[in-house]
Order: sequence, then structure tokens, then C-alpha cells
Amino acid sequence: MTLYIIGLGLCDQNDISVKGLKIIKSCEKIYLENYTSLLQCSIKDLEELYGKKITISDRNSSEQGMNKIILEAKDQNVAFLVIGDPVSATTHIDIWKEALEKGTDVKIINNASIFTAIGITGLQLYKFGKTTSIPFLDDFPELETPYNILKKNKEIGYHTLFLLDIKADKDKFMTIKQAIDVLKDIESRKKEGIINDELFVVGCSRLGCPDFKVRSGKLKEINNIDFGKSPHCLIIPGDMHFLEEEILEFHNKN
Repeated sequence: MTLYIIGLGLCDQNDISVKGLKIIKSCEKIYLENYTSLLQCSIKDLEELYGKKITISDRNSSEQGMNKIILEAKDQNVAFLVIGDPVSATTHIDIWKEALEKGTDVKIINNASIFTAIGITGLQLYKFGKTTSIPFLDDFPELETPYNILKKNKEIGYHTLFLLDIKADKDKFMTIKQAIDVLKDIESRKKEGIINDELFVVGCSRLGCPDFKVRSGKLKEINNIDFGKSPHCLIIPGDMHFLEEEILEFHNKN
């Protein structure tokens, strides 16, 4: 018997791989982790395609109660569904490791992730530096980490990807405007001149979906754009090749 950690891709029920779908249909129990990203479809849409009942696994059950799911997989096939790719978040790597340590057979089924989907911006993937998250300041009022990582990436000319906070249980998803406000707040405290209205940034929403949006320009311009439904992410480019600049401009015209 096996615990399958299966990537769903980035958009809707149709992003599942053929391999992933076959495995899900063979499993006795299906769990869905819904707190690290957001699909553009409902649980019902997934259930109709899979022909299976899905149990939601929130942050507490995924990070603290995985022992139950891992033990279940000793006697039956269990699918643990992850939005995007299973190995893109340390949480899921920990689950994989814990299952192996408990002697449970575990297999990873990969899919698309934000780390590859950002290539649609035209920014070259190998030129991205360390990725960082921007949480809501309510939880981290003295936050500095995103700012510090941006500073280090800029020093070596690398692009910086910011993943924006998601609180699915509260239906609260950070927007690009809110992310910019957080960076401005950190700038107001650190006063190192990295974040300013003239800074060139790239805003993205719903990457991996047909209605994705990519816009670039000065921070003061991007701050006023409505990027629509979540999830959103923010990129602050480092040194750019002219081809990267051309593709970003192409997105602005379409």
C-alpha cells in the first residue's frame, strides 16, 4: 500500500496528469491540501472528474496530523493532493520524509509549479535568485526577511520572486498592492532606499491559467493595476537581457 503525494498543477481540475488521475482513481482515500495555493475550480469539480470523495486537509491536519494519513497508507492506497507541484514547498518534503521514516511506501507525482510558470513573463529562470514569501504584517509586524533577500539578490543582479500570503481558511489572499504596501512598510523602517516609486517591478496573477495576467512597470504604476482573482505574485527583476525586456513589454500590450 502507498501514500501518493500528487501535484494538481496550477489552474483547475484539468491540470492533473494522466498518471496522477489514474492513481487517484485507484486510491481508497483522497485528501486535498488547500493552504499553500489556490485552484480556480471547486472541490466539487475535482470530485466529479475523479469519481471520488475528497477530504480537506487544512494546515493543522497537514502539518501536525499527518501521522493518521501516513498510517492509513500502510493498509490502503491514499492520495494526498497538492496544488502545484508536491516538492515546491518544504511542508510536503517533510511529509515525504516522515512517511519514509515510519516505513510507509510513498511516491511523488510531479506537476507544474509557480517556479516554472513564471517563465511565461519572459524572465529567464536561471537568473532568479532566492525566492521569498511576503506574509501579512498582522502576523509579523517587524518583518524584514523579504527586503533583506531582495537586497542580496539585487547585489548580484538576480531576479526576486515574492510568493504572497494565503489564508484559505479565512478566504484571505494577499494582492500585489498589499504586497507592495508591506515592502513599503519595511522600507520605512530600514530606510535603505531599495523600495521606491520608480523601482521596476512585475506583477503576475493566475499563472498557469488561460486568463493569467503579467504587467510590468514602475512600482507606482503597478500599484494601481487591478490584477483580478488570486493567486498573485510579485517579481522584482535584477539585471535584464533585452529579450526579457521585450517580452515583458509584449505582455503590457496584450
